[in-house]
Amino acid sequence: MAKEARLSFEDLEPRRQRGEAIAALGREDLDLYAVDELQERISALEAEIARSRAAIDGKSSQRSAADALFNFR
Repeated sequence: MAKEARLSFEDLEPRRQRGEAIAALGREDLDLYAVDELQERISALEAEIARSRAAIDGKSSQRSAADALFNFR
């Protein structure tokens, strides 16, 4: 018997474009936030920066390893 494909509402929603979340953050009205909320926002953004830097480091080390493997000089 064939399995039925089940769709969820998430499957019907368009996927976000790359960079769309960052652009949305830049358009957000910060006047609506209290000081403690802005501090939480900064902490969350700093954590995202650290995550992005870790991804860069990981990709750089993978690239270096690949370059070393395929460099026949």
